[in-house]
Amino acid sequence: MDIKQIRALIANDLQAVNNLIKQQLQSDVVLINQLACYITNGGGKQLRPAILILAAQACCYTGEKHINAAAMIEFIHTATILHDDVVDESRLRRGRETANSIWGNQTSVLVGDFLYSRSFQMMVGIGSMRVMKIMADTTNTIAEGEVMQLLNCHDPDTTEDRYMAVIHSKTAKLFEAAAQIGAVLADQSTEGELALAHYGLHLGTAFQLIDDVLDYSASSTELGKNIGDDLAEGKPTLPLIHAIRHGTPEEARIIREAIENGGLEYIDVVTRTIESTGALEYTMHLATKEANQAIASLSVLPELPAKDALVNLAHFAVNRRY
Repeated sequence: MDIKQIRALIANDLQAVNNLIKQQLQSDVVLINQLACYITNGGGKQLRPAILILAAQACCYTGEKHINAAAMIEFIHTATILHDDVVDESRLRRGRETANSIWGNQTSVLVGDFLYSRSFQMMVGIGSMRVMKIMADTTNTIAEGEVMQLLNCHDPDTTEDRYMAVIHSKTAKLFEAAAQIGAVLADQSTEGELALAHYGLHLGTAFQLIDDVLDYSASSTELGKNIGDDLAEGKPTLPLIHAIRHGTPEEARIIREAIENGGLEYIDVVTRTIESTGALEYTMHLATKEANQAIASLSVLPELPAKDALVNLAHFAVNRRY
């Protein structure tokens, strides 16, 4: 089952989610409509809504609240994108100009705030204090992850443990929430709810680790952003951390300087060192391990097409090229 087949399995629900997103984006402020529509039409993978829908189906949910919840999750993800691109001063995402490069930083931040607040309005509509608590904790953890990443930026002494803590908070937490909420809506047992939460956490971690690999191995056309963007922003991602640890003293010095100063002056040396130290293979190995843990978490669920899709989604996360 490839990504197209996974999406086909939940096509009707995804269409309902997209219809609700368009409806909930409506505002009396024209600029909000313009920017929000630009972002949501940007060709994102919609993995987080898909995870929530599949988790609900895997738990035999038959109601309609998963549509509201999936749209809410996508709004929060979109808000984090708007804020991330401002913080990172990004100019390209998914092969298109970022919203902040078109409308400016102030507008992007404020529209991101609008999406956050709209998502919490939608949470109220779901009518579940359990969902509210999960999302309140999740958004707080994401914010902490953003600050942790900021502290790591331009710091070549960032350890693997510190970097993994950022991944868990900033990226994997929303994957975890999406899968867990699918189980909560279906009144799944504590065992089932925890299993799906673990699935989401490991899947999100694998997904981010592969993003780190692609930053030094995919073409800019495939990835939709410039190769080496993380290095240019002074982000010490796992391939760089590994290369510093296993490169020659001179190679380590150059990578450390590149992280401290940002920019792509040393990109050729950095890329060669990443290759010679097996940094991408190491990161891929960890991503595969996380994906396998995600799959193992699903063992408590009944054998259903939605469970198969969740398994294949984990395979997609580590085998993708974009």
